[in-house]
Amino acid sequence: MMSGRYPDIAARLRAGEDEAAWSLAARAGEGASGPAQALRRRRGAVALVTAVADLAGAWDFERVTRTLSDFADEAVEAALMAAFAERYPGEEPRGFAVIALGKHGSRELNYSSDIDPILIFDPETLPRRAREEPVEAAVRLGRRMSEILSARDGDGYVFRVDLRLRPSPEATPIALPVEAAISYYESMALGWEQAAFIRSRVCGGDRRLGDYFLQAIRPFVWRRSLDFGAIDAILDISRRIRDHYASGQAFGPGYDLKRGRGGIREVEFFAQVHQLIHGGRQPDLRAGATRDALRGLGEAGVIGGDVARRLDEAYVLFRTIEHRLQMVDDRQTHELPADDAALANVARLHGLETSGALLDLLHPHVTWVGNNYDRLAPEKEDGRLSVEPDGLVGQLAAMGFAEAEAAATRIGRWRAGSARALRSASAREALEELLPGLFAGLAKAPDPMAALNRLDHMIDRLPSAINFFKLLAARPALVTMLVTILSHAPVLADALARRAELLDGLIDASALEPIPDLDTLVAWLKRGEQGDDYQLLLDRVRQKVGERRFALGAQIVCGAADPLEVGRGYGRLAYGAVEVLGQATVEEFEKIHGTVAGGELVIVALGRLGGGVLTHASDLDLIYLFTGHYETESDGAKPLGATQYFNRLSQRVGNALSVSTASGPLYEVDTRLRPFGAQGLLAASLDSFSRYQQDNAWTWEHLALTRARPIFGSAAGRAAVQQVIDRVLAIPRDPLDLARQAVKMRAMIATHKPAAGALDVKLASGGLVDLEFLVQVTQLANQTAVDPDLGRSIDVLAGAGLLDAGLKAAHDLLTRYLVVSRLVSPGSAEPPEATRALVAARCGARDWHGLLAMLDEARQSVAASWGAVAASVPTEEA
Repeated sequence: MMSGRYPDIAARLRAGEDEAAWSLAARAGEGASGPAQALRRRRGAVALVTAVADLAGAWDFERVTRTLSDFADEAVEAALMAAFAERYPGEEPRGFAVIALGKHGSRELNYSSDIDPILIFDPETLPRRAREEPVEAAVRLGRRMSEILSARDGDGYVFRVDLRLRPSPEATPIALPVEAAISYYESMALGWEQAAFIRSRVCGGDRRLGDYFLQAIRPFVWRRSLDFGAIDAILDISRRIRDHYASGQAFGPGYDLKRGRGGIREVEFFAQVHQLIHGGRQPDLRAGATRDALRGLGEAGVIGGDVARRLDEAYVLFRTIEHRLQMVDDRQTHELPADDAALANVARLHGLETSGALLDLLHPHVTWVGNNYDRLAPEKEDGRLSVEPDGLVGQLAAMGFAEAEAAATRIGRWRAGSARALRSASAREALEELLPGLFAGLAKAPDPMAALNRLDHMIDRLPSAINFFKLLAARPALVTMLVTILSHAPVLADALARRAELLDGLIDASALEPIPDLDTLVAWLKRGEQGDDYQLLLDRVRQKVGERRFALGAQIVCGAADPLEVGRGYGRLAYGAVEVLGQATVEEFEKIHGTVAGGELVIVALGRLGGGVLTHASDLDLIYLFTGHYETESDGAKPLGATQYFNRLSQRVGNALSVSTASGPLYEVDTRLRPFGAQGLLAASLDSFSRYQQDNAWTWEHLALTRARPIFGSAAGRAAVQQVIDRVLAIPRDPLDLARQAVKMRAMIATHKPAAGALDVKLASGGLVDLEFLVQVTQLANQTAVDPDLGRSIDVLAGAGLLDAGLKAAHDLLTRYLVVSRLVSPGSAEPPEATRALVAARCGARDWHGLLAMLDEARQSVAASWGAVAASVPTEEA
């Protein structure tokens, strides 16, 4: 019948000339009585060419769906333009946009799909007639556009238009003012609407308006903190579909390919759930098309590569058979025919001989997809903790709680809503789902009540707890990790109490992997979203760095990495933050003040940051320098002299690194090692820095300079600073005077900043400060092995016979212990008894007593070597 309506196209198709046939289809509306008829004729021609090319295997699934979707875009645009021309002849179409959702939004349309647009308008720019309200004008335009697309005549129709995906369709007009729509999605939208906008794009009308709308609601769709309300909404929809379409769930004739268990929807929902979980932090996972989403999720390691491949294969097969179903009489159906003859007809369209062959082809895919989806959305089991006090105590005791009554009292307090985060019924319901798994994990902790007390303190400080509880209930592995953190790492537990969403970062595949190389890290930190301004970038970097610092701490506590490597990871993370935030601040500053010809900011790291190994709590010791002449003036709208320019810029960079925002603090910045200390300018010219270091600096400042590392600035700028540092460190020195000055400085540190105890491996005798002085004096006295990395310097000096070879092992052990202790006992006190075995294991010892012996031996070796330096200084001078 269709070929009889388009004989020229049919002839081309019979000859195998599908591209020529497509060219004719594009012109099928020529000579029509108006836009509506032209679109209907084109639609029939497009469907004919696409169906034949599909059945012949000339076009693959991607081209079929993209062709149908692209025609839908053209049809929407043409219908809207026709509506504009009818109502406002001569007016430029503006102020009205069409947002595609669903399969149209993701460019995956079926042969017989509805389109599900949302219509928005701008009351300020939309044309309208005299005494016509903007909303009236918009509704009439939308209604006429829909009528052109959906009305039927002898040429058929273009598309069925379903406008019910707009907010509150029973009470709102079919076209919405853009600001009202944005307000709704920011404050009142439901979880399923969040998921719906994964597949959204502008498909017609005022593109600028449509892009503005989608940009404004992006934070609603892609949330950095997990929104389990939206995820639950998707899972709840799938459960309802299974219940409502019960007759189409059982596989066989009558099976619903779209809504049945293991069908199209469950492939789509599986992808969307993972996109909602990870897409807020990984923009690469925000693809609208299901196949693109699966591919991205697999490549990112969010789902297994085999899972992604099998879901993709199933999806293509299901959608292809769905197309075969809809080719018959242009029916909007997704059900395999119950009649065997009709089912056999569909099979033959797919090149199969019998209905049984079609069922055999589909069945393994349907079964696998259903089983895979069941793992994502298992049937809920009750198994909750008792609400009756004695029964609850009995359950907790059976789990292994020695203090079951105290634990039961704590649960009772939570159930009563005593904490702010537990005052809503939904939060308490989420807690009830979590309690069994959580307390089973707490019971296995080395000190269950200590862990429970930390959890209680954390819950008291949470502003909201629903997503936190739901995340833990959905991810049992995170419960184990949380219990370990609560049991052993008060620093991480306190961070969670301030920002519970830090736990979200542990679900990413990279959370327990090493920090990547600096170039990769910088690219990741820079990666934002279109339209991000400076403040958004600052906030985004804080979020990312905060999550990765927390994850690095979790790696240590959970035994996933060597603390020494984690310390290097902390260092690279800080370098990346300085690079990204420094560059963004420079660019923002230049917008107002321009640039200084021949000059640039160079940031130098010292101390542990210069050495590249930080702890969780390390400050950033920085010096700000600038190249060029200090009298040069900047060329911006508000010019500044070079000294004032770079001092203001340095202050801005320091603020970017240290000022707390909604995403929390980043780093403490310490600039006291700059020339003339707190009395000096924040940023010094490179010339003045060079003169100061050669003429005015104290010996201890030269010792500190051995750990200097330029970490920000152009390659030329860093090289110029490094040349000055190298020149200063190459100054010939009297070894005895050098030792005298170092011993005097070390004694002053011991007086003004004494060790907190025997386990203060930084400040105690034979600790890391003694080791640093020892290495620095040896470097400068011998003018060799000057490397900011203390461990590498020791290796070179030991190899040259200038230091004891055993000092490298002492350095590594003391550094490991320092990195671990900053998480478990930040005051340098002895760790709690329950945590000592963990600390020993992370430092490579069999047990706590073994670790104490190893630390004592390491400190003795350092103390002996440093003591030899001190002994070389006459007693009256030391």
